Amino acid sequence: MFELKLQNFLRGVLNHMPSDWLKLTTHRLDIYDEKQAKEAFLEEFNKLYEASDSSAEGLAILPTAFDYIRLGHPLSSILEWAIAQSLHVSPSHVISFSSKIAPVLAILRKNLLGKRATRVVYSGQLPACFDAEVLREIYSYNFELIHASNWNQNEPFNGTILYLKVGEEIIDFDKGLAADFIVQVNSVGSIVIVNNEDFYSYIAEIQHVRRRETIALTPKNSVLILNALVDSKKIIQQESSPVQQLEKVQNEIKIVTGSPTSALLASSGLSMQYAITMGLVEYARSHYPRKKVHLIIPTNCYGGTNDQARRVAVCLPQVKIIDLLVDGEHNMVDSLDGVLHDTALSDAVPLVIAEIPTNPRVEVPDMNQLAAILRKARQTLDETEAIAPVFILDQTFCPNTSFLRQDDELAEVQTIAYVSGSKFPSGGLCTAGYAVSNAQGAHYMIRIAKHLKVCDNEATSGQVKILAEQMPTMNDRITKAYLNTRAFVVAIQKILPHAKINFVEEALAERGFTPSVFSLDLPSIGTDFAERESYKRELNHKLITMMISAIPDAKHCVSYGQLKGSYWTIPATSTQGTTQEEHKDYILRVSCSPDMDVDAHIEVFQRFVEQHL
Repeated sequence: MFELKLQNFLRGVLNHMPSDWLKLTTHRLDIYDEKQAKEAFLEEFNKLYEASDSSAEGLAILPTAFDYIRLGHPLSSILEWAIAQSLHVSPSHVISFSSKIAPVLAILRKNLLGKRATRVVYSGQLPACFDAEVLREIYSYNFELIHASNWNQNEPFNGTILYLKVGEEIIDFDKGLAADFIVQVNSVGSIVIVNNEDFYSYIAEIQHVRRRETIALTPKNSVLILNALVDSKKIIQQESSPVQQLEKVQNEIKIVTGSPTSALLASSGLSMQYAITMGLVEYARSHYPRKKVHLIIPTNCYGGTNDQARRVAVCLPQVKIIDLLVDGEHNMVDSLDGVLHDTALSDAVPLVIAEIPTNPRVEVPDMNQLAAILRKARQTLDETEAIAPVFILDQTFCPNTSFLRQDDELAEVQTIAYVSGSKFPSGGLCTAGYAVSNAQGAHYMIRIAKHLKVCDNEATSGQVKILAEQMPTMNDRITKAYLNTRAFVVAIQKILPHAKINFVEEALAERGFTPSVFSLDLPSIGTDFAERESYKRELNHKLITMMISAIPDAKHCVSYGQLKGSYWTIPATSTQGTTQEEHKDYILRVSCSPDMDVDAHIEVFQRFVEQHL
């Protein structure tokens, strides 16, 4: 499949690549530029190819590719680039997925919104996860299925033709097929090529599905396919997760959370969230078929959460987004009381998604008051009993905090908790996420599990292995990282008492809220708000630049909960990406790890204050 030059170059890359391409969810965060992440890596990589340079030194200085594996990473990008080279097309026309069905879902979604017909032509057997009935009934996707043996390529079709090729043979796309998209599916995932220039406009949409509802092909499996391509061999069948490893992970999660249910493991936190949302939407459709579903979402929460919820709502007429103001001058408890009151009057099904602590201001509501609001009996306009809310809790910042035990405040509230495993559960070594529930929410878990399978978003065997290795030390790492964070916060307060710092009070830490993240609102100057805001934003960048330049283990924060160093970001320009501008926070968010030089960080911060404040 590959010309000799390309084959030899890729062999060199596989032999000399940096170890963190396989072992971390991010690469070279010290030189990360989010605006360039989609192009810079391959531009520099292509220069190495032209020079036939696959040296370890050349590969090590390549910039970050995409964003922590969901959208893409060095190895998935190289796989896509290599296939594109062999087909003489742009690398943007080749997109890999860990899920066997996600590219199909992406095209179906685009056509649903564009009111365009879709024909899915498949060779061999459809992937086991392909549930046509659920895709039509619950996701509202419209398509016709036809086996390749019954397909007449010359027959006119007013719509999109997607050719699905299933098997473990060497990836070899037949661009001569009369199909707009060709998807090759194997045991480790899928790869789609855009085969018709009239459909290049779909590329961004397909990539966005990968960013918000699933992930790219994992590093381990990207290497597996690259090796198969280089050596002209069949792809090795993916092994299922060893039972003992899966049981170990589930047991560790049960110990930490106290949940009565077995944990569900997903390929990422957002994959998990998507399964939760679609599972609960299906439950609502079956139990309350004529009622609206209100997805109640914090206005300034993590951009992926915000964006994904709105992406669900735009596809499903019965789902409506309701804004929830949760921190700063707003109180989550009071805001939620008002929103649930209005939802009851609308006789809708309330699904509440919230982060505790909040992001980026690290605020924790009064849990007793929050539970009381969620338990509160409400009535519809005709004075019948309103539907009780389901509380979907993102506890990524505090995965060790107890919410689901029988003696916790939320015990009488239908609660599902989920965690992004790219943070503390794996220490930044993989993206896998997990979800558990309390006794009141346990009956939803079977629906959530179903949609993990429908989207083929379950954690891979490699991810399960990493979690099995890392989960036993999670709580110890969280404790050490919290103590480092507390020490740094105390020092900043002494050096710069006028700065506003958002971090948990010690009383909350004793309750079990021990995040290793804080936000820093630097003091500013100016004659009006616009001047002060502009000056503060400039200060933010200066501090980040100084920290990353002076401290080797200080990096741009695309993730958090890593094993080493500190991570710095401005949420408004990164993690809050899709949040409406008026709800964004142009403040610093700092994440500390269990292994960091706190004294060095304090020293650099002292210098920053002396030079700029």
